[in-house]
Amino acid sequence: MPDHPVISARGLGKCFRIWTHSRPTSLADRVEGIVSTLRHRQRHHEDAPPRREEIWALRDVSFDVQRGQVLGVIGPNGAGKSTLLSILARITEPTTGLAELHGRVSSLLEVGTGFHPELSGRDNIYLNGAVLGMSRREVDEKFDEIVEFSGVADFIDVPVKRFSSGMYVRLGFSVAAHLDPEVLLLDEVLAVGDSAFQQKCLRRINELTQSGRTVLFVSHTPSAVAQLCQRAIVINEGRIVFDGDVDTALDAYLNSPQLGGGASAVAQETANRDGTGEVRITAVRVAAADGGVLMPDRPVRIEVDVAADRPGTAGGLSVDLGLRNTAGAQLVTLSTRYEADDPVARLLPQSRTTLVCELDDLPLRPDRYAVSVAVERHGELLDSCRHQADFTLHPSDFYNSGFIPLESHPSVVLVRQRWRIESAEPARQAAAT
Repeated sequence: MPDHPVISARGLGKCFRIWTHSRPTSLADRVEGIVSTLRHRQRHHEDAPPRREEIWALRDVSFDVQRGQVLGVIGPNGAGKSTLLSILARITEPTTGLAELHGRVSSLLEVGTGFHPELSGRDNIYLNGAVLGMSRREVDEKFDEIVEFSGVADFIDVPVKRFSSGMYVRLGFSVAAHLDPEVLLLDEVLAVGDSAFQQKCLRRINELTQSGRTVLFVSHTPSAVAQLCQRAIVINEGRIVFDGDVDTALDAYLNSPQLGGGASAVAQETANRDGTGEVRITAVRVAAADGGVLMPDRPVRIEVDVAADRPGTAGGLSVDLGLRNTAGAQLVTLSTRYEADDPVARLLPQSRTTLVCELDDLPLRPDRYAVSVAVERHGELLDSCRHQADFTLHPSDFYNSGFIPLESHPSVVLVRQRWRIESAEPARQAAAT
């Protein structure tokens, strides 16, 4: 018999009523509104347009989360992710449906959630513990661990209103993750903080799940979900449009124009092109070879469509690809000339020919990149596209060590390595004087 879900949502919906006109603030405003409605009804023989509009942030959302599972919630801005988390955290009442959470719930919905700005970091730790129903002795046992993890020991007795946003989120996450929660609700906690702190958060979340804790992580950033979650739901316009394994969820999100995604792009006709035009680049596509999410340790497939002005043009072609970062710097060069047996050199381009470049992996740090393409024949430029096919590499366990390089990784290139101890001499004891 399966375990009872720790989080269970059934038919959740949330409706907000928004004023379409200025909200009445006095009795005179209310009387004026009533009179205006009656006049409209007399003149037009119909009811006046409503002064308040209903906006449904969530509609019929249902899902279960089992003990020890990390569930990601992803979707575009305004999809209803934060509203869902607010309902689960008992901050907002649902309009329809029911949500059940079993166990002690700790949440970090935004920077400094639950902190009193006038109190010190020390006082806020005890305040949060009291809210969770913990005794002072229980908080005492966790206090040193919380402060050490947060890295704000030198400022622990300073009012938190004087904390930077990074200090706020470090202490906030540390409190939420160390006061023995059985359910942890997180909203964009990795958006603030340096790479070292992000890695600490990842390790702490892994420790929590291995000990049976349940985590629900809300984000509009696919890379954050990829590194934290095994399962994800995609929300759009207040409804769940996908619920399943994280790779498929991210693929559904990234490749849906309706969700603001798109993992590959097609070259467009632009003025920023050079060459004789005898052979034209018509499309460029970048995708994971297995159809999943683009990650540094996964095979990549780059497709280039070319078309000849006159079918049957003589061979001798070469195609160069440049992978560039957002600043325009070329980080990787790929070329058919690097092939020992170059099939493109003998190509007689037809009305449409697709060239495919396959990579075993793409060891660049997670970030946004673009592809430039150039087609030459014996050094003569036939066509070039300088900035096409934007794509995003998402984080993965590239080193197979549990350390996940993020966008803030100090190196642009990821290089696999091996370490060993060549020799070790025992430490010499200091001579007695």
